[in-house]
Amino acid sequence: MNNVFTPDNNGVVKHWDIFCTVVDNYGDIGVTWRLAKQLVNEYDIPINLWVDDLLSFSHILPKLDASKKQQSFNSVNIFHWNNPLEIQFNAGNAIIEAFACELPSQVKAIIERLHLQPHTQAPTWLNLEYLSAEAWVDGCHGLPSTQPNGVKKWFYFPGFSPKTGGLICERELFNQRDQWQADPRHKLALFQQLGLQGINAQDTVISVFSYETRALTALCELWQTSQTPIHALIPKGRSLHSLIDLLPCTIDDLIPGQQFTLGNLTLHILPMTDQNGFDRLLWSCDFNIVRGEDSFLRAQWAAKPFIWHIYPQEDDYHLVKLQAFMQIYCDNLAPEIATTWSEVNLAFNQENLSAVVMHWQQLNSVSLPLMQHAIKWPINALNDADLASRLVQFVNNS
Repeated sequence: MNNVFTPDNNGVVKHWDIFCTVVDNYGDIGVTWRLAKQLVNEYDIPINLWVDDLLSFSHILPKLDASKKQQSFNSVNIFHWNNPLEIQFNAGNAIIEAFACELPSQVKAIIERLHLQPHTQAPTWLNLEYLSAEAWVDGCHGLPSTQPNGVKKWFYFPGFSPKTGGLICERELFNQRDQWQADPRHKLALFQQLGLQGINAQDTVISVFSYETRALTALCELWQTSQTPIHALIPKGRSLHSLIDLLPCTIDDLIPGQQFTLGNLTLHILPMTDQNGFDRLLWSCDFNIVRGEDSFLRAQWAAKPFIWHIYPQEDDYHLVKLQAFMQIYCDNLAPEIATTWSEVNLAFNQENLSAVVMHWQQLNSVSLPLMQHAIKWPINALNDADLASRLVQFVNNS
């Protein structure tokens, strides 16, 4: 099966290729799928998205057929990336290896051939790195790495400062979010569509998409004693493994739409949804507990308070990344508000059960200014340009 694009006179196809290996089920593919759609929709750049695990991809793109080698959705061409490639590869203007995935040997050979061929525009080769708020990212973004064959690969770092590659954010996202949140009927209709019963407009609703942690168990036990109803919306997956002792059945026996009442807490089992549906879910909740990179950023764009459950790393290096983000997120917050929000995030990630309960209770006293900060933050975080626009400019200038 051939690539769907036709080469120009120099043998170069005017499209981009993005390669992604699926790690942690949804994080890496979540980022690359959003980027691919935005590049097509807003910049008219044809995109080939190469993915090694189509089954995991299908959880956020339900119409995807995991058995097909080639298919198209949202005008993005999706290819199954196996080794060696069974689909003919034609290099385009840019080749992106997402999150340090290793390009197929055939692709690297084509890059080298085009680089050495005179009078031919070789593709820009980029390594799209993970998002980080650490200060060193400013100095590393956009640096080249010269390969032994002389080809340059560029390091592209997403980030929160103007010196980085920016953050994924679609052009109309904030307007769509504001229109959605302006009318509470939208969230109630969404809950009904998801099969969630008994949620009233004034109830507290918390979405949970975390890794396994006893901190979640401690919060759920606290929420049971709340004076007002709390609804925790949790998909089947890693979060629920923390709540086995609270459930009347095994996780395998759970079905979307089920709910369990524990005191004043109701646990709702969520169905998996596509990315647009996930955005609307975050917009509709009062508080979001998220993990990874894609969900972490979408929780910020939801303009709601959140906890970021960062992926654990050796020697607790993930806590360094968490601290770096908390520092910039809290830069304009009053000290007491910044401390309360930071401490609940830190306690959740350290599984400090007594601390996470104590600091969660303290959130009530700062809920209004924290909410106001969450609303202002997305505009400040974008720094006038999103990742896709900076990426297009980078490729055009390289």
